[in-house]
Amino acid sequence: MSRTPFDILAEYERRSLAHAVQLPAREAVAEQWRGVGYRVGQRRLVSGFEDVVEIVPIPPTTPVPGAQPWLLGIGNLRGNLFPVIDLKYFLEGERTVLHEGQRVLVVRQVGGDVALTIDELYGQRSFTEDQGVEPGSLAEGRYAHFVERAFRGEEHDWGVFALSLLARTPEFRQAAL
Repeated sequence: MSRTPFDILAEYERRSLAHAVQLPAREAVAEQWRGVGYRVGQRRLVSGFEDVVEIVPIPPTTPVPGAQPWLLGIGNLRGNLFPVIDLKYFLEGERTVLHEGQRVLVVRQVGGDVALTIDELYGQRSFTEDQGVEPGSLAEGRYAHFVERAFRGEEHDWGVFALSLLARTPEFRQAAL
């Protein structure tokens, strides 16, 4: 009795599976929340990667007459024009001290990107749900609209700052005086 090619392949599969090494059992890995860590004033904040398009050095800006004082001007990045906002001034009424090496968070919003100044960049931060804490003082004042939760890191609490909510705030969208 001759065997068909299908029978031969089925036999190869049976013998192969008989000698297969079992993979180790998967351990449950805690779900992690990841984002970009930065400081505005005295607050350490994080924003989700989905909200931050990129982080770049602050571009030269051209002032806009008749604009709110928190609008530093219009910047140009690779031929794309966008507003550059002093986030601390918008939230706290106090100017960000600009310095050499200053970074901005580029955030996508309806109608185009916007750059936000920050005081200090910490880079990627990861947290598990069991590190969640009440936002407390991180959500005081104008921050209350944008910080709804927080995580406890090794030494600091980090407020999760919703940049997508900021971009939808009527006052933020109306930069004219």
